[in-house]
Amino acid sequence: MYSLKLIAVFLALAGVIGVAVGYYLRLIISLGKKGSMELEIKEMLLTAKEEAKKITADAETKAHQTIEESKKEIKEKEEKFGQTEARLIKKEEFLDKRQTDLDKEVELVKTRVAEIKAIREQAEKILGERTVELEKVAKLTREEAKDEIIKLVEKQSEEDILIRMNKLDAQGEETLEGKARDILAMSIQRLASSVASDVMSTSVPIPNDDIKGKIIGKEGRNIKAFERMTGVEVMVDDTPGAITISSFDPVRRHTARIALEELIKDGRIQPARIEQVIEKAKLDINKTIKEKGEAAAYECGVVGLDPRILLILGRLHFRTSYGQNVLQHSIEMAHIAGMIAEELGANVQVAKAGALLHDIGKALDHEVTGTHVEIGRRILQKFGASEEIVKAMQAHHEEYPYETVESRIVQTADAISGARPGARRDNVENYLKRLADLEATANSFKGIEKSYALQAGREIRVFVRPEDMGDVEAKQLARDIAMKIEKDLKYPGEIKVTVIRETRTVEFAR
Repeated sequence: MYSLKLIAVFLALAGVIGVAVGYYLRLIISLGKKGSMELEIKEMLLTAKEEAKKITADAETKAHQTIEESKKEIKEKEEKFGQTEARLIKKEEFLDKRQTDLDKEVELVKTRVAEIKAIREQAEKILGERTVELEKVAKLTREEAKDEIIKLVEKQSEEDILIRMNKLDAQGEETLEGKARDILAMSIQRLASSVASDVMSTSVPIPNDDIKGKIIGKEGRNIKAFERMTGVEVMVDDTPGAITISSFDPVRRHTARIALEELIKDGRIQPARIEQVIEKAKLDINKTIKEKGEAAAYECGVVGLDPRILLILGRLHFRTSYGQNVLQHSIEMAHIAGMIAEELGANVQVAKAGALLHDIGKALDHEVTGTHVEIGRRILQKFGASEEIVKAMQAHHEEYPYETVESRIVQTADAISGARPGARRDNVENYLKRLADLEATANSFKGIEKSYALQAGREIRVFVRPEDMGDVEAKQLARDIAMKIEKDLKYPGEIKVTVIRETRTVEFAR
């Protein structure tokens, strides 16, 4: 028991001694660390002081340099300001001197002006006094004396003046006539245009003669349907290797040609197909008409026309006048008119447009009443053509007066284009007119759908609307047409009148 207490006491003493030793060691270590930190702080302070001294020295050096540079700049600016001030002083002195000189000159000019004014007044006074004295001596006023002198000179020189005027008139007429001949000859020479007369028939080549049987069809139904829808005459036996289409109307002829070529290419030839192809051919012809009108305006350099005018103009591609293609004739006229206008100093664009559109009424003269000039005027005015163009085109047949120089140029160009050798054929025009009159006579009756003159005018085929008349009325109509032709038209030989009444019924199974 006693030994346990003793051990406990020893342990307690050992613990106290250990704590004391530990605290002492800790104190010694702390003092050592404190000493090293103080040394580091002292070193940092020394380093900071050295850097501060260095920075301060650099700053003082830079500040000194900046001050020196500023003093130098200030000194230079002061020198410049001084020089500028010296120049301004000199200029001011020069301007003061100049102003003084100008004031002296102004005073001198005023003095001279006053002297001149006084001299002029004195001269006018002397002139007036002299005029009064002369009037007293001559017993005439100044106006009366002037009139007397003029009359005397006129009387003495009257004969010489008349002779001179007559001579100038003769020379002027000769010069103008020569100039006009030169302009016309040059215009004709510069336009090397070929003459292309229209024909009455068109040939369509075929791959072999077997196709002719298909075109004729069973009991001739195909060829009859084709002729009825196109208004042309188809001749299949005259020329080997080709089929001839005959018609005086070029639009019908070209429509039939396009349709027949398509049928031959397709090979399916029967009435329903023929009708489809002909309708498509008519659309192609309308497209061609539009392209021809635009191409003609482009070729002639005429711009700014309404597209509807160009569409009507293109129809002239299929119109002939005395055997001459009207569109080609108009293009040729536009070139001639442009050259003449350029030589005369007239408006070239107006002259060209007036010449190009001078016969536009012929595109519709078979549909609208009136002369082609009057129809053309209405077309141009309706679609917004300028008044200068209307005046230029309306006088080419002297139906209207010549209001502008361009109207005379258009008339001259028309005469040149139509009068050239081979340009026109009167017998062709008369022939076409006779066929057109033949169709117009037939169309004047009621109930007629369409009519076509065939066989060079020896036959007229008339298609009637079946709902408007029966077979008996159709027979009577043929007789009436024949009697009217005999009464109104003059023609050689005889004309066959054929009236066709066809009923077609269509139903659909649904």
